[in-house]
Amino acid sequence: MGKNVAAQFQECLKSGKIKTAAGLAELANKELRVAEGDLQVALDGLKNSRWKWCIIQSYYVMFHAARALLFLKGYRERSHYCLRVAVEHLYESVIPQYLVDDFQTAKIMRENADYEENFSESGAKKIVKSAEVFLLFAKGII
Repeated sequence: MGKNVAAQFQECLKSGKIKTAAGLAELANKELRVAEGDLQVALDGLKNSRWKWCIIQSYYVMFHAARALLFLKGYRERSHYCLRVAVEHLYESVIPQYLVDDFQTAKIMRENADYEENFSESGAKKIVKSAEVFLLFAKGII
């Protein structure tokens, strides 16, 4: 991405796609519970060869885990793109780059599955593993 993540984060704040809000930290555990439920649906999708829904739910595991991390810092998102930017920026000293990359890949895979009917068994298996690791990371922080 041409700009550094700090500049991208500032643009998300300026545009209102990331906002500060009080009382969000208490919602972090709720978001983790939602992510855990989505993970169960994704794992069921693997068992039942429902690759499209497995990919979609795996992305939402990461999405809700990322929201939990954002809430913990007192921010909320209005953009999937800005959610990734905010997590990368706010947790830059602790989040491994591969998790940020996996979150971005999951977003693209979800869009491809949902809008283009483009998905595969191998993609579903890969992304569900990434989702499990991302959720474990978030739980370790929260």
